[in-house]
Amino acid sequence: MPRVTIIGGGISGLSTAYYLAKAGIPSTLVESRPRLGGVIQTERVEGCVIEGGPDSFLSIKPAAMELVRELGLADQVIGSNDHLRKTYVWKRGRLVPIPDGLQLMVPTKVLPMLGSRLLSWSTKLRMGMELFHPPAGVPRGDRSVAEFVRAHYGQEAVDYLTEPLLSGIYGGDPNLLSIASVLPRFVEMEARYGSLTRGVLKERKAARAQAAKLPLFRTLKGGLAQLIEALGKALASGLTVISGSAEALERNGCGFRVRVKGDWLETERLVLACPAHAAGGLLGTLAPDAAALLAAVPYSSSMTVALGFDQNAFPRPLHGFGFLVPKRERRRLVACTWVGTKFPFRVPDGLAVLRCFLGGAQDAGVLAESDDAVVAAVTEELRRIVGVAAPPRFTRIFRWPASMAQYTVGHQDRMAELQARLAALPGLHLAGNAYQGIGIPDCIRTGKQAAEAIAGV
Repeated sequence: MPRVTIIGGGISGLSTAYYLAKAGIPSTLVESRPRLGGVIQTERVEGCVIEGGPDSFLSIKPAAMELVRELGLADQVIGSNDHLRKTYVWKRGRLVPIPDGLQLMVPTKVLPMLGSRLLSWSTKLRMGMELFHPPAGVPRGDRSVAEFVRAHYGQEAVDYLTEPLLSGIYGGDPNLLSIASVLPRFVEMEARYGSLTRGVLKERKAARAQAAKLPLFRTLKGGLAQLIEALGKALASGLTVISGSAEALERNGCGFRVRVKGDWLETERLVLACPAHAAGGLLGTLAPDAAALLAAVPYSSSMTVALGFDQNAFPRPLHGFGFLVPKRERRRLVACTWVGTKFPFRVPDGLAVLRCFLGGAQDAGVLAESDDAVVAAVTEELRRIVGVAAPPRFTRIFRWPASMAQYTVGHQDRMAELQARLAALPGLHLAGNAYQGIGIPDCIRTGKQAAEAIAGV
């Protein structure tokens, strides 16, 4: 039975440990933070469920639900209130709803788009003409998301659809993000159909039956920390946790040794489930080319600010899931979610919780500002946007420095080269959000893949 060490106690590392334990292989996990779970952190305040990091996972990606079921949490799963789903964009001093039928930036319904105030008539005309784009035949070379969308729908679609949507998901810049890595489905549609609108319409019928059965997002009734707690219980006898930072890594015969708090830990298999820049730092002398590729994966920093209000503090009801603020209109807020509308069991009657997002690729400096300064900036913007003048009953701030990997142009080629370089280090595996997907299901999947490779499944 191999000795296995995992560096990183977020959902990727814990998933690795869980699937190793299922295969009968115990492991040792090294985590520098005082708690496990990484960016998954849940608090309860005045009966409200407050997520500090991600609040849910996509239903269409199966890895998270598979793990949830295995842990006996299926009865705790809740779906998003999709019948209430509407997202607004802040434009020129007003909240404008994203028109019905829009899939990311791809329009699929004519009348809602024609009646929308979000885009100009010239952009609407261009969206209509996009139906006549000829098929490319084969996927073109990688491009930025902005270049890709601009070629189909124009700059205004980049500014008021693509940029705010991707800022909310990735905290990134569409001028830098890779279309092949971030939205590969649209690249395939362009090659096959030419028009993205035509591609979505043709493929939507096949997907409609399945999609109709599933909510867009799923989460756990008591918050995603339930998942971390269940993993901890399931791993109680199959995992040794060492609190401390991995300081150095060396090859040791056919295995490795890791220095933690000055002591060396011998291991035959090693899983780096930490951020890519941390993995690159550990591999610096052992595999400098691979280390350089890992260190080159950029990360954005983010902050979530949850504010609780009396429901009657708002001049108008909070319809929909929340709003996005494009870069062209942005001060500090990137996005805001009405927590009680998006999910049931989150907010008691009489209260409203607004979860605000700050930071991202253009504003990492906000993480260094004081809590008082952050709350003052957020409450002022909320007063301007939704008209709430009363002070919040409570606030919670969560800072996540360098937490979200950015898949910039050329990412797939760099990851292929990285895998080729790591082939010279048998027994070493990677898991996490820096490689093939940033969401919770992606992290779980990479952890499971690492475990299966070690177990020889």
